[in-house]
Amino acid sequence: MALKAIESSHEILRRYQHSQWDVEHILLALLKQEDGLIQQIIGILGLQLENLTSSIEESLKKAPKMTSDPLQIYPTPRSMRLMDNAASEAERLKDEFIGVEHIFIAATLEEQGPASEILKSNSINQETVYQALAQIRGSHRVTDPRAESKYQSIAKYCIDLTGLAQEGKLDPVVGRDQEIRRVMQTLTRRKKNNPVIIGDAGVGKTAIAEGLAQRIVANDVPDALKNKRVMAMEMGSLIAGSRFRGEFEERLKAVMDEVKDAKGEVILFIDEIHTVVGAGGAEGAIDAGNLLKPALARGELQCIGATTLDEYRKYIEKDSALERRFQSIYLEEPSVEETIEILTSLRPRYEGHHKVKIDDSALEAAARLSHRYLTERHLPDKAVDLLDEAASKLRLDAESLPNHLKTQEKKLQELRNEEEAAARRSDYEMAAGIRTDTLILEHAYNRERNDWMEEKKIDMVVDSKDIAYLIHSWTGIPVSQILEGQAERLLRMEERLHNRIIGQDQPVSAVSEAIRRSHSGLKDPSRPIGSFIFLGPTGVGKTELAKALAQFLFDDEDALVRMDMSEFMEKHTVSRLLGAPPGYIGFEDGGQLTEAVRRRPFSIILFDEIEKAHPDVFNTLLQILEDGRLTDGHGRTVDFRNTVIIMTSNLGTSEAGRQAMGFHVENKGVLDEERLKASVQEALKQAFRPEFLNRIDEIIVFNPLTQKEIKEIVKLLSGEIQERLAEHAISFALTNKALDWLVKEGYDPVYGARPLRRALQRYIENPLAKKLLAGELTQGDNIVVDVKKNSLTFTQVIEITDSSISESSTNPD
Repeated sequence: MALKAIESSHEILRRYQHSQWDVEHILLALLKQEDGLIQQIIGILGLQLENLTSSIEESLKKAPKMTSDPLQIYPTPRSMRLMDNAASEAERLKDEFIGVEHIFIAATLEEQGPASEILKSNSINQETVYQALAQIRGSHRVTDPRAESKYQSIAKYCIDLTGLAQEGKLDPVVGRDQEIRRVMQTLTRRKKNNPVIIGDAGVGKTAIAEGLAQRIVANDVPDALKNKRVMAMEMGSLIAGSRFRGEFEERLKAVMDEVKDAKGEVILFIDEIHTVVGAGGAEGAIDAGNLLKPALARGELQCIGATTLDEYRKYIEKDSALERRFQSIYLEEPSVEETIEILTSLRPRYEGHHKVKIDDSALEAAARLSHRYLTERHLPDKAVDLLDEAASKLRLDAESLPNHLKTQEKKLQELRNEEEAAARRSDYEMAAGIRTDTLILEHAYNRERNDWMEEKKIDMVVDSKDIAYLIHSWTGIPVSQILEGQAERLLRMEERLHNRIIGQDQPVSAVSEAIRRSHSGLKDPSRPIGSFIFLGPTGVGKTELAKALAQFLFDDEDALVRMDMSEFMEKHTVSRLLGAPPGYIGFEDGGQLTEAVRRRPFSIILFDEIEKAHPDVFNTLLQILEDGRLTDGHGRTVDFRNTVIIMTSNLGTSEAGRQAMGFHVENKGVLDEERLKASVQEALKQAFRPEFLNRIDEIIVFNPLTQKEIKEIVKLLSGEIQERLAEHAISFALTNKALDWLVKEGYDPVYGARPLRRALQRYIENPLAKKLLAGELTQGDNIVVDVKKNSLTFTQVIEITDSSISESSTNPD
């Protein structure tokens, strides 16, 4: 640092265009070293650094400018004497290198020149600098050129939690009395008195150390812990800027030396202690963990660590020599009720920060909704984050002008610009008219703005709705699902589903009952919302019901994770669901199933053609159906409790179809349905293991569609065409004869209702598209589709009415 100061003084000399290198240049360089030792000394002496710096700069401005070669520097006798005195001071203090402190002390010994006068006028002398230096250096000696970086290491690289507690800057710690007492018990032990707090991210590990600091300040600790300081070490600060090999270890050792010198008065808190193990380690060097071991073993260093269970096992537990120095304390996630207590204690802090009121309903909603919907994170952290952001959003919304006021503001600015333009053209009559309009609008704007500001003061309360809307923005779950009051919606679930699903009363009813059980709280909370096997011939609505369910539950048809099980027929493909094991190709990509659910934990999972999957897939499904979770290739637990599991299959339907061959669809009776169910049940027993079938909530058989139901599906699909034509302002309707004709052309008993969509594309959409492009159809046209001579006709009518459709349908072919 001393060498840097000398180099800086040369730069200062050139900047002021001086030729003689003097004490003032060196002193200014010392004072300008950011976070340097001299700045710390000035701070301890209670002086203003800016005043000293400006005084020396003023004296340098008065010095004569140079006329000789700017690259040539001539030391003055005073600067030479200064460096000699600095060397003497280093020797006197038994230091091996000259540091900035020695140069500064030497400057106080100088009796001539502006620098001397400035120092004396500020009462800076050799004695006062010695006293300040003793506070900073302590027993340290300058044994290398970077010795200054080791001074006051605790102050540089640690945060004083007891100091923050004394100033009231720490949040209150609620509901952790037992854990804090356990930490105090461990700290007061004779041996192995270094607790390590182990818990998931966000459960409050750091809060335990803060709670201990608050108790020390409140004198609510055993005698052995009274007057101790809890210092939180910042690994980032220790590592930052350590460019040279061994520099990080030097800093850590300096911290440890200061803790030792404190004679047990300092307790070191190392958050994320696993980062210390291996930090700084390189070929031929020891890591930070090995630096800690001897000090911990000898009892010279008392330490509280904090880490997660996974990282404790990975980094600390495998190093038995380090692990035995610590006493593990496991921290469980608080319950919802405990989280509400924590939020209640934090409420005044967040109300003060955001300048809003927080309702009791918001506290309860933050705890309960975060517990239910943010399953990847832990309480109380996720609940506190919800509350904080909800208050922040409310404040931001309250301070943002409503759109109508922004529009008025913009209009006012336009009028003012027009008034100025008219005045510049000397069109004072127009300017006066615009001025009148401006005043009227300005008066209305001010009145509305004042009203809005008064309303804003009343509405600045965070409630459960704000929390629900925030959950919606974070997860995409519909607000109607989050907020209470959806009982009526669930009771009418069948009706809502039948808007899309034609017929299939028994499957729709079975699914609705299972969903209602889940939402009423009667379902096992550790299992998925519902698990179903949909069985039946192709094209009867199995996949459509899954899509309708996604729309009903999550307000989004895309909340459907579709897995085609024909892709998982081989044994090795099973790993694609969970992700490849470490060391295998694709490990970084994660599993197709687990990644999809991690990104969207509230979704319908559709396993299509489940009977084609390899038997090993069912072992994975057993865990989902029983425990509602899976562990992926990265060791992360993926939560399936908020998913609906649907498996589709057409097992047994081909056999039932062969038995019913030769019958028309409309003649299907109870006997055929019973035959289908019996065939399907037998096929299920042969294809799947009993333990798998026992874990399914409902096994639902879809019956073949009747002629009446097929007609209703055609109506539903034609309604979609009507909606698209409405965008062109064109009306469209099908006669009953056209409906019957499309049913006959589009329905295939083998493929079910699927060919109907293709039939409508071929016979309705294609002709209409040609007419639109040819200009035969324009806005306001009304089209009636009828049948003549066994083909569809498109007739334009003045207005589509029930009578016009019935008239068209009764016309002779």
